[in-house]
Amino acid sequence: MTAIHIRQPALIIKAGRRARQLLQDGLRPDQVAILPGAAGGPKAVGMTGLDQAVFRWLEQAPRERDLVGASIGGWRFACAMQPDPAAALARLAQRYTEESYHPGVTTAQITAQTRQMLRDILGEGGMENILSHPRYRLSLLLVQSHGLANREDKAALLAGLAMAAALNALSRQLIRHSFHRVICHDARSSLRFQPQDAIPTRLHALHADNLEAALMGTVAIPGILHGVQLPDAPPAIYRDGGLTDYHIDFPFAHGDEIALYPHFTDRIVPGWFDKTLPWRKPSAANHANTVLLAPSRQYLAALPGRRLPDRKDFRRYLGRDELRRQHWRAATAESQRLGDAFLEWLEKPATIAVQPL
Repeated sequence: MTAIHIRQPALIIKAGRRARQLLQDGLRPDQVAILPGAAGGPKAVGMTGLDQAVFRWLEQAPRERDLVGASIGGWRFACAMQPDPAAALARLAQRYTEESYHPGVTTAQITAQTRQMLRDILGEGGMENILSHPRYRLSLLLVQSHGLANREDKAALLAGLAMAAALNALSRQLIRHSFHRVICHDARSSLRFQPQDAIPTRLHALHADNLEAALMGTVAIPGILHGVQLPDAPPAIYRDGGLTDYHIDFPFAHGDEIALYPHFTDRIVPGWFDKTLPWRKPSAANHANTVLLAPSRQYLAALPGRRLPDRKDFRRYLGRDELRRQHWRAATAESQRLGDAFLEWLEKPATIAVQPL
């Protein structure tokens, strides 16, 4: 008897309570009002094909949309705001893949390399394209550091991070003693997604003199990259917004509009220090209108290392950069399957069963 082979989808799709109702007749691009972009470093390389498909599809229904990114999520969206989003997203994957660090590399050297990578990806005029985009409104998430976390010498910084982790384990709201949230936003944004939690939040409008600093600050992982001084903001060290908002648990639910979330994983972790706290859950109300797209377990199992590219790969493959690059290029190429699966689902919703988020 011949075995029956059932094709396993490359993509998982989850939706909040209201979003599941709105999806009964399928998903239309005009419904999408906002896109969150999580922190995740090189995982973005393995999302290239999905991002390209999503932004190509959205162009079918041009409208104002908020793009809210933490860390690499902000860089992905900065690429999507270029005249050729697919090419800019491909440059992000290619340029990130080509990076390498010698064993004695310093934080200052990594910071300088990262700044050059940003400039290479966006190219001439790239910053202006973000500020003047006719439809997309970018918001970048950073944190303002306090106490020992507001230091760059590693001993003090590590102590500050340990204190932040301990406070966060007791209560998420206590992280305010180490970090305040900063939303660097397009001045034209409605900012309807502002969180209403106990973490102090300051709004800071983006302009030509602070955009590069904000893009560098949102990826400034403590101890890996130096934080930034943010022009026109209170003196402090500003760092990676994923520290408070790793996967961005903001109130994205509004009426009949959809928050479309291309994500690295099928779960939402509120803050970076919550990764090891399985009881720390996102708000269901915040994501009632969210449609989350993520690689399936079957898809990940077929990738080199059975996972997406990871920041720790730079250490895992130390001295074997070409092997790492081969694996990352394979993940980039395979990510076209994620985009294809998304587009197929739009045409034939029965190809992927939508799960509750």
